[in-house]
Amino acid sequence: MTPGKELLFLALGGSGEIGMNVNLYGCDGKWIMLDLGLTFADDDTPGVDLILPDLEFIEKRRKDLVGIVLTHGHEDHIGALPYLAADLKVPLYATPFTAGLIAGKLEEEGLSGQVKLNIVKRGGSVDLAPFRITYVPLAHSIPEGNGVLIETPYGKIFHTGDWKIDETPVLSKPASSEALTKIGDQGILALVCDSTNVFQDAASGSEESVAAGLADEIGKAEGRVVVTTFASNAARLATIGRVAAEAGRTVCVAGRSLDRILKVARATGYLLDFPETVRFDEAMRLPRQDVLIVATGGQGEPRAALGRIAGGQHELKMGVGDTVIFSSKQIPGNELAIGRIMNQLSELGVLTVTERQAHVHVSGHPGRPELAKMYEWMRPEILVPVHGEPRHLAEQARWGLANGIPRAIKQENGDVIRLAPNGPKKIGTERVGRLVLDGDVILPADGTTINARRRISRDGMITVALPVAKGRLAGAPLVRSFGVPVEVDLDDFIADAADAATKAWQPKGDLDKAREAVRLAVRRCAMLWTGKKPQVDVSLLTIDR
Repeated sequence: MTPGKELLFLALGGSGEIGMNVNLYGCDGKWIMLDLGLTFADDDTPGVDLILPDLEFIEKRRKDLVGIVLTHGHEDHIGALPYLAADLKVPLYATPFTAGLIAGKLEEEGLSGQVKLNIVKRGGSVDLAPFRITYVPLAHSIPEGNGVLIETPYGKIFHTGDWKIDETPVLSKPASSEALTKIGDQGILALVCDSTNVFQDAASGSEESVAAGLADEIGKAEGRVVVTTFASNAARLATIGRVAAEAGRTVCVAGRSLDRILKVARATGYLLDFPETVRFDEAMRLPRQDVLIVATGGQGEPRAALGRIAGGQHELKMGVGDTVIFSSKQIPGNELAIGRIMNQLSELGVLTVTERQAHVHVSGHPGRPELAKMYEWMRPEILVPVHGEPRHLAEQARWGLANGIPRAIKQENGDVIRLAPNGPKKIGTERVGRLVLDGDVILPADGTTINARRRISRDGMITVALPVAKGRLAGAPLVRSFGVPVEVDLDDFIADAADAATKAWQPKGDLDKAREAVRLAVRRCAMLWTGKKPQVDVSLLTIDR
């Protein structure tokens, strides 16, 4: 798949899911990548924290990849860079705040000298022939959210990245409606657009509006207050800092990612008036009503600051009369983890407040009215929904057509879409997949290791050691059970499994077939006892006699 005299679009991540955004555009034999993000693991990948995109398609064509353009600094757009960018051997392009976050990640992985990171000024352009890239500032829940205007010989693309409309932004100044209309006046072939909130009938609202809700809840609180939010939401941090100062509360920050964001923000001209913070021990010595703690962990992450505070495993302590404000949206799939922490806080006598009880959060993604405005500004010939699950992408395609866009196409990861000439049209499908970061090792998400771990976590495991001398059993099999649901009758089960292994051992010159017969016999025994089919590993202990 080498693009010819045409303009192609191919998502390797982020289409059919929310997270792990990786988008490719191709023309005249070259490709450009927009964003390289990750997503977080779920119960289907036990023992794993991070999931990365499988870039096999573009790795095979890296000589044709001219660069990686990053729209903004959220993990689902830049998080995979430290693990995958060095192998691609192409330069990165980002605006200053995003570049600061990326530089920190590369430094942590020892890659600072191996990956070239180019800083592009806000609103700046870069030529990556045959593409010309222009950054267009848009509002989002992180400084320097950007759309990208991509000019090619076959038409112009406006790729929104993550965005919203905010008439009173707290940090950064997005492009005006007049500026966006002028972009549309140039003639936009395709609008590639964020679909996250397409089912939301109302606009997402301004970040400035959150201040009053936070001030009200903090003003009512009689004890310590913890506000938890996404660390990257520097505008929210600015709001929290201002509200804390107005309430006469001293600020303490808990969480490495918050420290990192504050450092990068200040280095790039943001949050310069954020209050001076105190250490954990100082915060604990202050009167309870005089302290406000900003903490990571609002999505229920057990090792984040809030999770450790709720579990009593942090220097910062909460108790009766204290308040935790969740100034963030629950990401789908995190409900159980968040509920677990809320229950722990409740047992401590802590009051919890979420966006359901008070106006303490606004989304960073566009609702239907905002999408309609973007359609009006851009007036594209084609709409390509991205950044959403299948239902989000299908709904935005319908919404775009209903709002006057002539053509829309619903695509998903791996679909090769020809945008020009005569587009949009699906012309092929390329393999996409997932990788997992397991400890310090990157593995396929559907490979031998993770598949075995899934089976073990579901059904348990049995090991069988057979003492063998000259092809015959030289003693009773040694059977051990791990996670198989037998407890009271465990000794009887082990004896029964050992008996099944003994009866099944009939080598007849083929040890591999004999070992497989033992494996199946022990698994059948476990099935009769438990209804489960555990993993069974059979090893031979050769004895010389």
